[in-house]
Amino acid sequence: LDKHRDELALVFGRTKHGCEKLYNVLEKKGFAAASIHGNKSQGQRDRALAAFKSGKVRVLVATDVAARGLDIPDVRYVYNYDLPNVAENYVHRIGRTGRAGKSGTAMMICSPRDEKNFAAIEELVKMEIPRMEHAKAGQSAEAETVSEDSAEKKPARRSRTARSKKSNAQEPS
Repeated sequence: LDKHRDELALVFGRTKHGCEKLYNVLEKKGFAAASIHGNKSQGQRDRALAAFKSGKVRVLVATDVAARGLDIPDVRYVYNYDLPNVAENYVHRIGRTGRAGKSGTAMMICSPRDEKNFAAIEELVKMEIPRMEHAKAGQSAEAETVSEDSAEKKPARRSRTARSKKSNAQEPS
């Protein structure tokens, strides 16, 4: 997130409480952020979405309430901070980026406890999702650029720690 503060990014979490906590951390770190989830009123969600669409807010932290039906063409990054419990929700989440022929990046942040959900996602999309090595404390990991068309279609492998997926081959500028 820090490398592209001027780009629109959606960060998906699994719970309302977890999303709100993450939003607060991001705001304290100086990100122009907002959150939407089921504990927010419709008015609060509408204001957060309007601020995100206008670019006043650059990072929108959300539960799966935002995974369907949002059409924000300029979203360049989708981060799955928590993997969804239902594999189909992953497809809806990553569908928020790379819209209208534009480039977009979707990444998952996973731990060993996510292995079952991650395997279900790979099975659903019928491809092995490219991985990147886990970054050690104080270091950053670089995302691998992969297009859906050029990604190798292999059976899923089970022992992974960090994952990434690129929805289009173009590198962000």
